[in-house]
Amino acid sequence: MEEKWLVGVDIGGTTIKMAFINQNGEIIDKWEIPSNVNEKGKHIPINIAKSINQTLDKLGQEKQNLIGIGIGAPGPINLATGSVDVAINLGWENFPLKNLLEIETSLPVIVDNDANVAALGEMWKGAGGGSKNILCVTLGTGVGGGIIANGEIVHGVNGSGGEIGHITSIMEGGLHCNCGKTGCIETIASATGIVRLMIEELSSNNVPSKLRDFYEEYQTLSSELVFDMANEGDELANKVIRKVTLYLGLALAHLANGLNPEKIIIGGGVSKAGDALLVPLKEQFTRFAFPRVSQGVELTIATLGNDAGVMGGAWLVKKGLLNKRENIPLHF
Repeated sequence: MEEKWLVGVDIGGTTIKMAFINQNGEIIDKWEIPSNVNEKGKHIPINIAKSINQTLDKLGQEKQNLIGIGIGAPGPINLATGSVDVAINLGWENFPLKNLLEIETSLPVIVDNDANVAALGEMWKGAGGGSKNILCVTLGTGVGGGIIANGEIVHGVNGSGGEIGHITSIMEGGLHCNCGKTGCIETIASATGIVRLMIEELSSNNVPSKLRDFYEEYQTLSSELVFDMANEGDELANKVIRKVTLYLGLALAHLANGLNPEKIIIGGGVSKAGDALLVPLKEQFTRFAFPRVSQGVELTIATLGNDAGVMGGAWLVKKGLLNKRENIPLHF
């Protein structure tokens, strides 16, 4: 191997995605393993280490050719120690991820919040296109986010910067959120929030809707189905999408008015709706944003998909280890 590789790791509640990535941001190999949450997730570091070794063997490479490991992990991160304060879906509490993985791999490790890391990936090789002032919002089961200013993640005083999903959008009478507050944008614009709003509409009136028949027969809905029916002109589905984009557009406008970003990138499963989401969202964003802010920003859909986390992890290594050590200017 002439060029040393970066290792990107994206830890989720179900799977752990990993990749070897060269210093130009090209994926050499990527794979995933199950997240073993038995015994409060204590086996995860050694499973990651074993999987890295196995993949090196498969490729006929040596560990000495790896520069380091960058990890996106769920939950608040203690940036000083690389430990995860709490990750309920993994069973972690004050979990020393960096220290354990460095022991298992003998490689330097950098840990950050998974949403922040995904934002870095999009900045480097995704929809960010090298822009250094970005809002990245992930609309999935919940709502995550990362804020990048001048090429740096905004962590804040205790690592809680970028909690876009917990902007209060409904001040009184909002749904209880997992964070302990009520009315968070996560309860509205997430995949689960969209389904909840749709069920509320179906339950509160008798307006004809294909979704009503589907829900009564199968007792299940998805955000994807809501967008599909909205595209077909379903009145209730469009009403829900208008409500979602109203609140999300308002929240993003408030953030943009303070940060004046170049790009707002929308990712996560809900973003697969494409223009059905983006067009009404842009309308609401423009309605609420300061005109000069609105003129300077581009709203766009994320492009890296499931690779955003591993690509961002690789960027952590590139920025935090390789370039610092060798005093090389960063290139996007």
